[in-house]
Amino acid sequence: MRLAESWQRAEIPGPKKALVITKPEIVAALIKRAKNPILIVGHQAAEIKIDENEFLIDYLIRLAKLSGMTVVATAHVIKEFISRGFKPDAWMPVVDIINRLQDSEWKGLDGKGPYDVVVITGIQYYLQWVMLSALKHFSSNLKTISLDRFYQPHATWSFPNLPVEEWKTSLKVIEEKLKG
Repeated sequence: MRLAESWQRAEIPGPKKALVITKPEIVAALIKRAKNPILIVGHQAAEIKIDENEFLIDYLIRLAKLSGMTVVATAHVIKEFISRGFKPDAWMPVVDIINRLQDSEWKGLDGKGPYDVVVITGIQYYLQWVMLSALKHFSSNLKTISLDRFYQPHATWSFPNLPVEEWKTSLKVIEEKLKG
């Protein structure tokens, strides 16, 4: 059994913790059912290899195309998206997008209304921790999903702490389920 314990021991997430993603099909179903999902991508997506010739960012581009999710690039990852021929819907600092998601009056980047599912990946563990904490406490209408391989207790859904190979397999299952 995989552990669902935070890697950040000094912080206590409180009584409400993330539901553990035991089947990656759950993530695909959540994304498919979402009315207005958004994907927030940090700089680590361009550094994490998921295959011999592929980085996490390449997978996320395919995921965005399959799902139609709004994509927000944070930090300098915008350059990596553009170099791969993909134009994200927006570039902004991670703190700014989290602040906007907390605003119940915000109509989203496209003006079509608030987001209902937030998928986050490629951001440092400790920063993702506080971002998800803010959304958990101040945006109860949002479902949050952490796609990173370490358990994020403040997300609505998170993988447990996974070995690299098991995490890669889970990502591939999500992609396959979104195709079908």
